[in-house]
Amino acid sequence: MAKPTIRVRGVSKDFLLPHLRQRTVKGHVLNLFRRSHTIEVQHALRDISFDVARGEFFGIVGRNGSGKSTLLKILAGIYTPTRGDVSVTGKLAPFIELGVGFNPELTGRENVYLNGALLGFSKGEVEAMYGDIVAFAELEESMDQKLKNYSSGMQVRIAFSVATRAKADVLLIDEVLAVGDAAFQRKCFEHFRALKKSKTTIVFVTHDMGAVRQFCDRAILIEESRIVAQGGAEDIATRYTELFTPRPTKEPKEPQAQGKRRGEGAIRYTKVTAPALLGEDGSLTLELEAVAEQAIDEPVYGFVIKSSSGAPVFGASSILKKQPPSSLGTGDRVRLTWSAPNVFSDGLHHVDLTITDRQGLAIYDWWEEAAAFTVVKEEKSPYIVTPDTSLVTEVTPNIHATTVTAPSGTRSYAPGGALTVSWTTGTALTGGRFGVWVRDGAGAYVQYQPVAGPAEASASFTTDLTLDVPAGSGYQAIVAYDPAGGTSWVVASFGTSPGSFTVTGGPAFAQEAPARGLDSRFER
Repeated sequence: MAKPTIRVRGVSKDFLLPHLRQRTVKGHVLNLFRRSHTIEVQHALRDISFDVARGEFFGIVGRNGSGKSTLLKILAGIYTPTRGDVSVTGKLAPFIELGVGFNPELTGRENVYLNGALLGFSKGEVEAMYGDIVAFAELEESMDQKLKNYSSGMQVRIAFSVATRAKADVLLIDEVLAVGDAAFQRKCFEHFRALKKSKTTIVFVTHDMGAVRQFCDRAILIEESRIVAQGGAEDIATRYTELFTPRPTKEPKEPQAQGKRRGEGAIRYTKVTAPALLGEDGSLTLELEAVAEQAIDEPVYGFVIKSSSGAPVFGASSILKKQPPSSLGTGDRVRLTWSAPNVFSDGLHHVDLTITDRQGLAIYDWWEEAAAFTVVKEEKSPYIVTPDTSLVTEVTPNIHATTVTAPSGTRSYAPGGALTVSWTTGTALTGGRFGVWVRDGAGAYVQYQPVAGPAEASASFTTDLTLDVPAGSGYQAIVAYDPAGGTSWVVASFGTSPGSFTVTGGPAFAQEAPARGLDSRFER
């Protein structure tokens, strides 16, 4: 078995935090003999063990304060572990706290040379790569300005651009994409893709689960200073998301002040139970209770769900659900249970409750924001609802740019003689089937020959078609393609055959039956 590039065994890191600090000589003297000095031990990492293989893109994820960055600094040699062992094979380059060592009083150009020297490059090496560094950062017009006049995003651009020139076997990356506009982040992602293809070993600390799924081969999840999960990127990304999706709990809500309630009061809600949190697979259940203060004819119950901005998302009522209302006597108690799928977008939502008469003219109880719940979803959307959706993408091959070549001019027909037809497609194709037709001068399809699609992707094809058509002139070769191998022909060269050809000595009738293979779209 190959030796791992990074090997971590039983690593723990403790920080000592003294609670009594003296900053003066007098304070030290007065407290010299006191025994009240206390030192708290903060366990930043506890018994961390994992391996990273050569060329692996390895993710480290966890909440803020879980110990991710501490672990990365131990791998970089910035911290030494309190216990345990770490070994790294090959040259290592940390992308941690980009821009450390930059001097704000120097220009961008001068800082490129300064940072390059800190990374171990000679002046000649920096000069050779200077143009590429500036082009990557897209700061050509700002390189002679002092760094203190740069925005934070501009500083990260130039720091990242210099850091990418480091030639290393192992890269340690700590949330370097947290700053920078969308265009710069895309450029960084493209750089990561290139690194992944080059089999560079990368350890990547991030809160972006999309990046974990896209780049990482494996990952670990750190929670409360320990590894709680280790495995494939998809599994770890899901586990990370679940940390922020606690099991929904139901909390009864007592009636609020009258400022957010109005109505005649003939019947009023007395209890509302709603989930505090809704996860990805949860559903909304509202359990309500109302008491009639007097006899009421056919009350109608309803609710409205609103987003955090107050925009209505959806609502329902007993009338809309075709549940006939029942009349109530004084003191009657009604229990209601509403259920709805979790189509809500991520964030806080409020519930308004209503009780009206059948015509909606009399309002017995209108309770605004009677309950609230928070939806936690991995999919972030700008829309007020995010129902479960699926997408199937089908690409139609570009065969409309096909060229078809067949002999033009006079061609003598002989039994067993073949017409060689060649064609090229605008896109390399795999599978499916072709159809080659011969069309006479009057536009009738008089012969058809199927051609199997290629087993491997190809854009050039040739077939020999044995002519079985009557004598005549103005014949053309037509090619069509069916990606699915059924009957959905896509016309490749309808009316664009480069020339016509003549057949002499053929039979005296046309074979029309084979031409039925074309559907109506082709025949038009």
